[in-house]
Amino acid sequence: MLSRKTNLSLALLLCLVLISGCAGLPAAYTAATSGTYKVRSGDTLYSIAFRYGLDYKSLAKINSIQPPYTIYADQILKLRGSVRLPVADSGPINRPTAKTTTKKIPPPVQVPNKPVGNWRWPLKGNVISSFSLKNPVNKGIDIAGKKGDTVVAAADGVVVYAGGNLRGYGKLVIIKHNDRYLSAYGNNDSMLVKEGESVKAGKSIARVGKSAADVEMLHFEIRRDGKPVDPMQYLPAS
Repeated sequence: MLSRKTNLSLALLLCLVLISGCAGLPAAYTAATSGTYKVRSGDTLYSIAFRYGLDYKSLAKINSIQPPYTIYADQILKLRGSVRLPVADSGPINRPTAKTTTKKIPPPVQVPNKPVGNWRWPLKGNVISSFSLKNPVNKGIDIAGKKGDTVVAAADGVVVYAGGNLRGYGKLVIIKHNDRYLSAYGNNDSMLVKEGESVKAGKSIARVGKSAADVEMLHFEIRRDGKPVDPMQYLPAS
């Protein structure tokens, strides 16, 4: 039988493991289990909704946030319903700073709530990874390219996010097309647009970069009411 001293040592070791394990949990897991999210420096309402697969309008409504959707660092947001642990977009790359600056979506440009016109390919290239919501999960498609190739807007809209604080997406551009549709362009080497900028289909918005696996490609997503959908159902036959 183990001595009392040994038992106490094992119990202490177990407590330390549990404490260190909880401290290392990603923000996505914490939010998924608590149903809330603490705003970090650099977040926007759109990027938070995108991260958790939520409709930004619903996220704003349940938190009583009115246009132009101003949020603050350290603000606690309620998340709608149950949230599954994200796979690719599970949190910021860097730890948040202690800044308490306001992050505001530029309001001047309004997006007409009309059907999206003809979608176009954001990059000419072979699809090297298809859309899948089963393991392995891919919430969009991956298009092969060369570093520095031009990425264009897939449809008319307004840039609602241009940043790099979503893990797994690198430098990311999100375009709002109407009240239902967003498109996202990840793994960029550089971005050619800013938040609040109005863009037309075919407008240059970024340059192709490398994924975390060192593959030169564009990651492209279309989200309808916050949910990822297969871009191949919208893009013209190549």
